[in-house]
Amino acid sequence: MDKINLKNDYNAVGHPLILKALEAELDHKFVGYGTDEICARAKDLLLSKIDKPQAAVHFLVGGTPVNLISLSAFLRPHEAIIAPDNGHINVHETGSIEATGHKIVTVPGEDGKISAASVQALCDLHSDEHMVKPKLVFISQATEIGTIYSLKELKALREVCDKNQLLLYLDGARLPSALTASDNDASLKDIAALTDAFYLGGTKNGLLFGEALVIVNPALQSEFRYLMKQRGGMLAKGFLLGIQFLRYLQDDLFMEIAQAANKQADRLREGLKVVGVEMVTTTSTNQIFPIFEDKIVERLKEVALFELWGKVSDHETAIRFVTSWLTTDQEIERLLMAIMKAYDKK
Repeated sequence: MDKINLKNDYNAVGHPLILKALEAELDHKFVGYGTDEICARAKDLLLSKIDKPQAAVHFLVGGTPVNLISLSAFLRPHEAIIAPDNGHINVHETGSIEATGHKIVTVPGEDGKISAASVQALCDLHSDEHMVKPKLVFISQATEIGTIYSLKELKALREVCDKNQLLLYLDGARLPSALTASDNDASLKDIAALTDAFYLGGTKNGLLFGEALVIVNPALQSEFRYLMKQRGGMLAKGFLLGIQFLRYLQDDLFMEIAQAANKQADRLREGLKVVGVEMVTTTSTNQIFPIFEDKIVERLKEVALFELWGKVSDHETAIRFVTSWLTTDQEIERLLMAIMKAYDKK
């Protein structure tokens, strides 16, 4: 029997409705580089959903290119990024931001999140030209450990950014999961209203590939396509992104796909709670971080694929389970049975 793949949420080709939309265009010939009609329709649909007609939308293939191109475009050479210490750009993007010449200044993440108070404290510390100048606050929704910012927290970050003339940028690789989380109170319109730029992720939510960058702040929009091209982010067959995003946005399919993933995560969370498994943190999205004794982890490797997140003690390890739209009830039941069986053998 195949192992249950909970290693990530981009382990399948694509959602059937996305594949169907691509198949419907097999006989159509498009112009290149995202200048086609279907990309324009997808952009207009996204802008209508966030009520920001003057924002600029760009489709790119993945999260790291979006972050690298955007952050390097938005900053002058001496300006730096404030990010939580476990932020994706600081840990999992191979120094791509630093390679563009911009320093990432980190603060300790509070449950994976950066706080307005920590942003202010860092700004107070960087007081003159002998240090890099903080200019942009980087956050992820959902965070690296599956938590989400409340609307109150986002508003506090916007306030501290305005006070210190900082930009607020939101990495939305798993934004659909956050938007459909049971305890979420920040809408897509709220995200657009409170950030200078953000992106709506698709790669981790049923697309073959693709992220939709939304540059809300007009001051950041000029000549962005030049920078996309220069840094390798402009796809010749840009219409492949447009076709996917048009269907993704129609009927809020992106929310439906994320809800399916979150539903399975909720079922898994509830089952782990019944068994008495402790968690690294409480999450409501499709990422779960349980803590197991090392010998149980080894047994679980026989039935499932997952990430080892880190040692918690000399005999315990935190792991990461990630559900997706393709995760089934049967897989969750099978995993929970394997966990209960492993505990019985302790």
